[in-house]
Amino acid sequence: MIIRILGSAAGGGFPQWNCACFNCRGVRDGLIKAIPRTQESVCLSADDGDWFLLNASPDIRSQIESFGPLHPRRSRATPIQAIFLTNGDLDHCLGLLSLRENHRIVVYATESVRRGFTERNVLYRTLQRFADQVTWRSLKLGVEEPMLRADGYPSGLTVKAMAVPGKPPVHLEGLVSPVDPEMNVGLRFRQSTNGRVLAYLSAVGSITPSVYDGLEGADCVMFDGTFWSNDELSAQGFLEKSAKDLAHWPVGGQGGGLSMLSNITSPRRVFIHMNNTNPMLKEDSPERKIVEAAGWEVAWDGMEVRL
Repeated sequence: MIIRILGSAAGGGFPQWNCACFNCRGVRDGLIKAIPRTQESVCLSADDGDWFLLNASPDIRSQIESFGPLHPRRSRATPIQAIFLTNGDLDHCLGLLSLRENHRIVVYATESVRRGFTERNVLYRTLQRFADQVTWRSLKLGVEEPMLRADGYPSGLTVKAMAVPGKPPVHLEGLVSPVDPEMNVGLRFRQSTNGRVLAYLSAVGSITPSVYDGLEGADCVMFDGTFWSNDELSAQGFLEKSAKDLAHWPVGGQGGGLSMLSNITSPRRVFIHMNNTNPMLKEDSPERKIVEAAGWEVAWDGMEVRL
């Protein structure tokens, strides 16, 4: 299995367009040891031929152009077979609207995520230029099933979706149930030939037994690294909400993700979806050193893992 990180930052990217925090100022002015990042998206393949995207970020066009194996090989074609959505947040699905050209698209999502994106969304009409322009394939919680290419043939990979604590996207708050288990999922991908497993949980509101189950036995874990501390935004005066209010379990501190996942033995453990304020982005920060000393990595755009 080949896994390529196309984007590793949380919504807004790094630096964020309207932010002058220490990190964003520092990376713009070259004053800190850090590199820019686009918004979270990953692609994977069983054979370096057919590719699947995990989330369609607003940066999807530049992300596709940044990685040669995703480029078309003939007129009006693509090696991208399907797109998986882990939730309905705009930084995970807005990129679908950038794929509005005259081309068929296959999207895997839970029914709740599909409805949240398609119903009462006039912009979705841009993906209805011809009959069946978008094919939706339903992700069923707890069911491992073959991942199919766009033509319906097996890809050599399987997927299982798992309910993960989260919350509805901002644009659906008050319109849908806040406890709908289909609103936020983690994904386990397994290669049929060698049994290698990627556990992908990029948005985790709390670390529960179901989260541990999703990580168990994975050869590579990619996990929510949005915030280092629970008061990361409020302490800097940016937003009077905590990391947990935003359904992201902080990495650091007592009871943080790093300590609660200390028994995870996966050979590759990667934090992804870092917010622009996260001190882990600074390569020589104390927080980065703590993470690396614990055997974890901090994702960066262009990072590649082979299982």
